[in-house]
Amino acid sequence: MDNFHKVRRLPPYVFEQVNRLKASARAKGVDIIDLGMGNPDLPTPQKIVDKLCEAAQDPRTHRYSASKGIPGLRRAQAHYYERRFGVKLNPDTQVVATLGSKEGFANMAQAITAPGDVILCPNPSYPIHAFGFIMAGGVIRSIPVEPDENFIPALERGVKHSIPKPLCLIVSYPSNPTAMVASLDFYKDVVAYAKKHDIIVLSDLAYSEIYFDGAPPPSILQVPGAIDIAVEFTSMSKTFSMPGWRMGFAVGNEKLIAALARVKSYLDYGAFTPIQVAATAALNGDGSDIAEVRETYHKRRDVMVDAFGKAGFTVPPPAASMFAWAPIPEKFRHLGSLEFSKLLIENAEVAVAPGVGFGEHGDDHVRIALVENEHRLRQAARNIKKFLGTSDERLHNVISLSARR
Repeated sequence: MDNFHKVRRLPPYVFEQVNRLKASARAKGVDIIDLGMGNPDLPTPQKIVDKLCEAAQDPRTHRYSASKGIPGLRRAQAHYYERRFGVKLNPDTQVVATLGSKEGFANMAQAITAPGDVILCPNPSYPIHAFGFIMAGGVIRSIPVEPDENFIPALERGVKHSIPKPLCLIVSYPSNPTAMVASLDFYKDVVAYAKKHDIIVLSDLAYSEIYFDGAPPPSILQVPGAIDIAVEFTSMSKTFSMPGWRMGFAVGNEKLIAALARVKSYLDYGAFTPIQVAATAALNGDGSDIAEVRETYHKRRDVMVDAFGKAGFTVPPPAASMFAWAPIPEKFRHLGSLEFSKLLIENAEVAVAPGVGFGEHGDDHVRIALVENEHRLRQAARNIKKFLGTSDERLHNVISLSARR
């Protein structure tokens, strides 16, 4: 049963090791402060829940829904893009509703990838960006995640040394896990390069509304001509605190959207119609729900950066997203992110995500999610301060254990 080809291509799921430790500690009654998974703790706004309940009372909504999304929902997403980015989309041909952006990425990979196709993917990056294509038979070539002056030269090296020529480039800003933000000028350079070399661009914009410093993050589709080669994925999970609802979108190039819609038509009938109705109402709202979510994460970010810093764990303040990307303290860096994450659970009762889970180039960092309230974040900082105060003894124990192995 362990010889299935696609399963063999997937590496061990490093987060599972952390999850097992969390579960074991909780089974013993330990109160783990979980800053690992990016699972929003904020409630979905009541008016969205009310709309869901209202729609669910209509028995007609319990029938099969539309795989690509009901028309009103696709129109609402098109209107959102016009309001937020100044981008006009045809809701019939350039918008598809997905079961979250994760499912959208995976099914787009199935739609466009032939065995052996080369995909340019940032490292570190959200796992589905790479593994969606690996499961579809693609080959990943890693590129840097920083959206700076070195990015295009890295693309050039990737194209020059890839056989066959890369099919697709993945970009994701604000980035999960690094929280890096890209400018519109960066996207202009990316689009120009991709068009020159006939490369598809898939943009993950799941954190478009969770930003703190500077201007709101742009969409790649704001670049003139980008729609010729690009599709962008968004999600309602973080924006409206609706992670369990599984509601997202793919928008952009008509041919790519049609390919995704065709694959989805074989695989699903879309989200439960009342969910789509409620999502429509959310997108057509006045934006106050989004602003409230943003402000909550902003306050948590400031508390976490301040409290962790005073505890001796320096965390650079993220400009966007619901994550901080923190370098492992120097004396622990040689252990790597997985072992450091285990130490935090065992000795500080705090869970974070090991950076190596997002790619080997993330192994000197951990990702910290802002999914606990301010009181719990301060408690996490106190626990970490106590742990760091006895860290020499802990390190000695870890090194001794490794030697015995």
